[in-house]
Amino acid sequence: MGFACPTTCSATRFGLGWTVGLLWTALCWAEPQTRPLPNVLILYADDLGYGDLGCYRQQAGGLATPHIDKLSQQGMRFTDAHASSAVCSPSRYTLLTGRYHWRTRLQSGIVGLWGSPVIAEDRLTIGQLARKSGYTTACIGKWHLGWDWPIPPQHRAFMEASQPTTIGLQAWHQEAWRAVFANPLGSGPTSRGFDTYFGTDVPNWPPYCFIQQDRTLGIPNQWLDAAQLQRNLASKQGPAVAGWKLESILPTLTDRCLRFLESQQASTQPFLLYFSLTSPHTPLAVNAPWKGRSGLGPYGDLVMETDAAVGQVLEALETHGLAENTWVIFTSDNGCAPYVDVKTMEARGHMPSGPLRGYKSDAWEGGHRIPLLMRWPGVIEPGRVSDALVHQADLMATLAAMTATPLLEDEAVDSFSLLELIQGGTQAARDHAISCSIRGVPAIRMGHWKLILEGGSGGWSSSDTQQGVQLYDLNADLGETRNLAEAFPDRVAQIRSAWENWIDRGRTRPGLDQANDVSVKRWSLQAEKAGPN
Repeated sequence: MGFACPTTCSATRFGLGWTVGLLWTALCWAEPQTRPLPNVLILYADDLGYGDLGCYRQQAGGLATPHIDKLSQQGMRFTDAHASSAVCSPSRYTLLTGRYHWRTRLQSGIVGLWGSPVIAEDRLTIGQLARKSGYTTACIGKWHLGWDWPIPPQHRAFMEASQPTTIGLQAWHQEAWRAVFANPLGSGPTSRGFDTYFGTDVPNWPPYCFIQQDRTLGIPNQWLDAAQLQRNLASKQGPAVAGWKLESILPTLTDRCLRFLESQQASTQPFLLYFSLTSPHTPLAVNAPWKGRSGLGPYGDLVMETDAAVGQVLEALETHGLAENTWVIFTSDNGCAPYVDVKTMEARGHMPSGPLRGYKSDAWEGGHRIPLLMRWPGVIEPGRVSDALVHQADLMATLAAMTATPLLEDEAVDSFSLLELIQGGTQAARDHAISCSIRGVPAIRMGHWKLILEGGSGGWSSSDTQQGVQLYDLNADLGETRNLAEAFPDRVAQIRSAWENWIDRGRTRPGLDQANDVSVKRWSLQAEKAGPN
C-alpha cells in the first residue's frame, strides 16, 4: 500500500521546515493499526557497472543476473541514480553521511593504505540515525573509510613501503606486525554507528585477514602468497594470516549476513544491515562453481557469483519471515573498472556501462551513474521504473523521514528524502546533483543539463585534458557525444554559479549555512577562490 504525504516533500524541499515535514510524515505513516518500522537492508556492490545487470540492459545477451533482476521486478528501478564519486571511498562516505565527500579532505582519489578516518567522530551516519529509532545496526564487508591504525612510529615507514611480491620473511617483520595488530583498531565502523562489524577493510590490500569489531581475526604474520598477487588479484604485498585465500572473502561475508538475519527473526527491534560487498571489484578471485560460467572472463564470472550471493541473502529474508517488512536497497559505488578487460567483454556483446560513456574513475556517466533498486512490500509497487534524478546521499534523509527523526542543521546536508517518490509519487525530491571523477573533477547536474568543469574524462579514459568545460543535454544525448558549452554559455554560467553557491553554503539541502571541512577546490578557469573553513 502507499502512504500519500505530499506535505513532507514540499516542506523539506522548499525549506518550510524540516521538523514540520517530519511531523507530517509521522502522521501520514500512522494507520489504524500500528505499522512497525521497516528493517533496512543495504546491498552495496563494488565496481558494478550500469549495464552489468539484465534489468538495465537494452540489448539481448550479456551476463545473467537472475536474482538481482527478480529484485527489480518485485520493486522499483531507478534509471538516473548517482554515486558521489566514480571511485569507492568518496561514494561510501556520502552514502553513509548524506554529505558530499568533496566537503572533506577526500577531494580526489581514495583512502590510501593505512589511511586515517574520513568520517569525523561527530558526523552523523546512517547507522547512528537508525540507532536513534531503536534499530540494531550491523556492517558486514568492505569499509575503506580509514581507521586509526595503531602503527608505532618506528614501524610506519616499513608498513607504508611498497614491497616486492616475493619478499622474504624475516623475524623482525613479524615483530613489527605484532606491534600493530595485537592492538584494537580505532575509529572503525563500531565507532561510526554500527553495533557490530565483520569484514575486510579493502580486499586487494593488506592486512589480508578478516576484522571483527575492532580487532583482526588472528595476527597477520607472513607475506601474502605471491601467487595471489597476479593481475587482477591482490594489488599490494603485505601482511597476511596463514592460509589466506582471496576466494574465501565473498562466501564468508555472505555467510555472516545469513547468520545475522537468522539472529533477527525473533527480535522485536528493527535492524539496519549494511552489506558492503567486496565484489565484483578486484581481486577477481572466482570460486570453482562459477569459473567460466559467464563466457566473459573472470569479471563476468564474479558478477554472476555476486548475483548468487545477493540471492542467498534475499532468500534468507524470506526464510526467516523478514522480507515483508524490509526495505531492500541494492546499488553500486561506481561504474565498472576498465582494467578488467572491458574491451574484450564489449567485443563479445556485453557492455558493462550500457549506453553510457566512460567507466569507473570518469566524470562521464559511466563512472557514477549506477544501478539502484528498491523493494518494500506493501509500500513500493512492484515493477515500477523511475526516471527521477536521485543520489546515494538521499538514503539518509529518506530514513529520517521514514522514522520521523528530525535532522539537525549540520546533519545530512546534501540529502533529500525519497519517501514520497517511493510511496508512489511522481515529484522528484531534487533537481540537481554532483558527482566527481577520481581526480575530483565535478560533474554537476541541473535538470537534464550536465556540466563537467574540465575537458576530458577526468579519470582514466583520457589522459589529456582539453581546454574549457563540457556541457551535455542528457535528455537528447545520454552518450555525451556533443559538447554544447560554446552554444549555451549562459547555461554554463548558471550551473557554475550554483556550484559556487553550494560550496559557499556548505550544503545543498535547505537550511542554515554550514562549514566545509577544508577549502574546497573550485575548478574555476580563473584563479581559485578559497572556500570557507
